[in-house]
Amino acid sequence: MKIKCAKFNAAVMSRPSFDDKALINFLQNHGLCWVRTGGTPAEEIVEVSGRMCYLSFGKNRQSPRDNSAYIANLISQGHESVLEHVNWTILLSGVSRGFTHQLVRHRVGFAYSQLSQQYHDESEALFVVPPSIEKDRELFIQWADDIYKSLTTYRKIIKTIKNNKLSDKESLRELRTAARSTLPNATESKIVITVNARALRHFFDVRGCIEGDWEMRKVACAIFDLVYCDAPSLFYDFQKIEMSDGSFKLEKK
Repeated sequence: MKIKCAKFNAAVMSRPSFDDKALINFLQNHGLCWVRTGGTPAEEIVEVSGRMCYLSFGKNRQSPRDNSAYIANLISQGHESVLEHVNWTILLSGVSRGFTHQLVRHRVGFAYSQLSQQYHDESEALFVVPPSIEKDRELFIQWADDIYKSLTTYRKIIKTIKNNKLSDKESLRELRTAARSTLPNATESKIVITVNARALRHFFDVRGCIEGDWEMRKVACAIFDLVYCDAPSLFYDFQKIEMSDGSFKLEKK
């Protein structure tokens, strides 16, 4: 009995960038200037977007708040629509199909591109083992045996079913659709997500703190680590808390 367990990874493929030339040209044409007070590209995009609503640029128009204080005020007032202007594209691998079924329920502010089991041969699939099962040797052996049986059935289906009435492309689709019905939620998947800062804040708030969902917490914390580096002011009111089992969850401060 041999199965391969997946290793989790989260990586940023694109992040917010700010080319200020267009803004500066616009401000000059309107007799305005922007007093910059620091901030990352993501944070400056949010500030500029907020200021554009009132054209609050320049010494006589800007509040005394610096970039981070300005953003904190927006968030505290519930004016988070300007956070939708900054996006990240993140590649997740080593996650389970069970996890992605939960993740894609988040629709507003998210876009997804996931590995297709209809077009990708899963004969050498990896699997994601829950920590509670991994810690129990007897339970893990039983779990791994069941996983192996499902993978064996998958491989058998792939080798046996033929439908000469369909084109090669559609016959292969039908074959893999039939075969994937045997695969468990623990089957490893890969997914690309693009998400804006406002949607991420909601995701962290409702998903990062669910103690009974280890994988959702793990992914939420990993994404938090990635985006916090780019825009700490946008997520300043979240923190990672270590749990009794050594894993982490996200909480509002």
